[in-house]
Amino acid sequence: MSVIQIPEAQEYILHWGEMGSHWGVNRSVSQIHALLYLSDRPLHAEEICEALSLARSNVSTALKELQGYKIVRRTHVVGDRRDHFVAELDLWDMFMAIVAERKRREIDPIIGRLAELSDRMADRGDVPEHVRHRIGRMHEFISTLTGWYQQVRGLKKSTLIALMKLGSKVARFVPGSSQKN
Repeated sequence: MSVIQIPEAQEYILHWGEMGSHWGVNRSVSQIHALLYLSDRPLHAEEICEALSLARSNVSTALKELQGYKIVRRTHVVGDRRDHFVAELDLWDMFMAIVAERKRREIDPIIGRLAELSDRMADRGDVPEHVRHRIGRMHEFISTLTGWYQQVRGLKKSTLIALMKLGSKVARFVPGSSQKN
C-alpha cells in the first residue's frame, strides 16, 4: 500500500502543506517534504508528481528548494537511472538544518542591514537620537540572539535535547534568577 493511500498520511501531507504556507514555505514544497518523510523508500520525481497531482516543473523546483534546506537529498536506486529522493528522518537534524537555512536567508541579511544603517547614522546630526538608538538596540538584540544561537548550535545533540527537556527549570542554574510560574 502506498503511503498516499493511507487516509491519515493524506491528512498529514495536506496539513504539513498548510502549515508550510503559514511558515512562508510554498505549500507544494511542504507537501513533497511530508510525502518523502512518510515514505519508506526513495521516490523519483514522477512518483511524487503522481502521488500529489503536481506538475513536473513544480516538483523539480520544490525538490531543489528542499535540497537547499538540506532536509531532502538525492539518492540512486540500483537498476534505475532516475534520481530518487529521501527526506532527513532525524527530527533534530531536520530542525537544525531548517533553522540554519532560515537564519542564513532571513536573519543574516537583517543584521547586515542594521549594521549598515547604524554606521551610516553614527556621525549624522540630522538623525533624531531616538531613531539612532532604536536601530542600534535592534541590531544589538538580533546580534545577541544570533551569537547565542551559534553557541547553542555548537553543543552536542544530546546536550541540546537535555536542555530542551529541562524547559524553564534551566533558570535554577543561572545565579540570581527566579522562575515565574
